[in-house]
Amino acid sequence: MKALILLYNRAASGLNAAAPSLLPLAARLVFSGVLLLYFWASALTKLGPGIAGFLRPSDGAYIQIFPNTAEAFGYDFSQFGPLHWAVATAGTWAEFVLPLLILIGLFTRLAALGMVGFVMVQSWVDVQGHGVAGDSLGALFDRAPDALIWDQRVLWFFVLLVLVLKGGGALSLDRVLTGLFGAQSQGS
Repeated sequence: MKALILLYNRAASGLNAAAPSLLPLAARLVFSGVLLLYFWASALTKLGPGIAGFLRPSDGAYIQIFPNTAEAFGYDFSQFGPLHWAVATAGTWAEFVLPLLILIGLFTRLAALGMVGFVMVQSWVDVQGHGVAGDSLGALFDRAPDALIWDQRVLWFFVLLVLVLKGGGALSLDRVLTGLFGAQSQGS
């Protein structure tokens, strides 16, 4: 029994040593495998027509982000002002840029924190603007693990929280930049 406990402790020590680099790498891979294309597909629906579409949100962008306002304006998108344009444009860019930064592990903590904010706003719009309620809203500590808001997004937050707290981990551009510039700042 003592040999088994020693073996277990040795294995646990090895895992503890590997965790600081591998846990954030795994979180980046999970985020990228599960959510990267989800956010990019969503962002593509918000692009306006033509080459400058990234500067001119589509009507769908306004409907997705400001559903109540779009309805109040009778879907006359000429009534949307500069603030609406700025929010729709920034939200579209965020859906492209923040997941990409997480994928490559560049400014990972900041990108993950940005995604936390993005998902919070997304969830608020889903509930307040699109009327997500009931079973789709869900509840924590119930026996149904598939609710759109609470169940799914708590898991998203957990993956993002790992990245906020631990950074990009192994195989990240953050690590490369730290190697390049971290050594220079220590020598000054």
